[in-house]
Amino acid sequence: MVGIDFLEPYSFATFRRRCLTWTNGLLTAIRTDSLRILNYQELLFNDFGDRVAQLLRVESVVPFLPKNICSIQQQILIVNTDLLFPHDYTLCIVRLHQVYKILRSIESYKNEHKLDPLPIILCGDWNGSKRGHVYKFLRSQGFVSSYDVAHHYSDSDADAHKWVSHRNHRANICGVVLPRMPKMNCINISYLLIRQAALAEVNSFAFLKGDNPADSITFASFCQALRRLGLSGHPNGLSAENIEDLWIEADGDRNGLVDYREFQEPDQESMEVSKSSQCVCAKNQAFGFNVENAAVFPPEVEKGMWPENYTLSDHSPLTVVFSPVKVSCSQSLC
Repeated sequence: MVGIDFLEPYSFATFRRRCLTWTNGLLTAIRTDSLRILNYQELLFNDFGDRVAQLLRVESVVPFLPKNICSIQQQILIVNTDLLFPHDYTLCIVRLHQVYKILRSIESYKNEHKLDPLPIILCGDWNGSKRGHVYKFLRSQGFVSSYDVAHHYSDSDADAHKWVSHRNHRANICGVVLPRMPKMNCINISYLLIRQAALAEVNSFAFLKGDNPADSITFASFCQALRRLGLSGHPNGLSAENIEDLWIEADGDRNGLVDYREFQEPDQESMEVSKSSQCVCAKNQAFGFNVENAAVFPPEVEKGMWPENYTLSDHSPLTVVFSPVKVSCSQSLC
């Protein structure tokens, strides 16, 4: 986090933030001759994991698309973070917790500022692979990897081994989750957090309802299931307030029970409500990006190898080229 003042003469505005008790931190540098900074906020995770995130809202100094073609807001939300490294399985819960807070903060920010649909770019060090719960959770919320889009990679296990981006402190090389964009702008956070426990949908419903003879989940059985899954009941687990929030989102009709219909599609129903309400503005149009190209350095990592003579960092930097596009709210934003 030192020696970056040389960026300022080149029209970069820099935003730095250290973790409260860790030596690492975040740096976001914005070219002010290209992007105008509208707002900057910090998200603190010192309540679980002691990590931080930065949120910036920017707009192009010169509009990406002419006003006579696209009259909507041409702004971007950028989030930079460094998630906790999963030293053991309990920390995977903390990491999901951190992502949950980031996405909730994004949604709150959009509502507070009454923003039209706009692209959201998540970047930084996510310290997880495509097999992990964080990646699966982000995919369930409509986010896609810009690198995978550029190279036409899928979520298959075979494609997961075609590139690496990180040599961690254990000397293991892996493909860490790379900066990503939302496939659609309407983000809704539901208790999909619970479904990431790798249970099949039907089995997870039975698991969550426990011994309840009725075909529904009660708050008591919900809490008991969370403890059995290892998601609560220990210092790194969900707090009572977090569990209450998840239950409120799960219990859509507020009757104290979650039946199978509510369990099956609570997120899809609320996403449709969010989607329809946001698409009223700007004549059902939104501003988004296509991914034109993405590359990591050094080039060997794109072939799944980490060169021994590369000592600049334990991460390989990613460069992505986006092109602006006008889309309807029924289309994806990338």
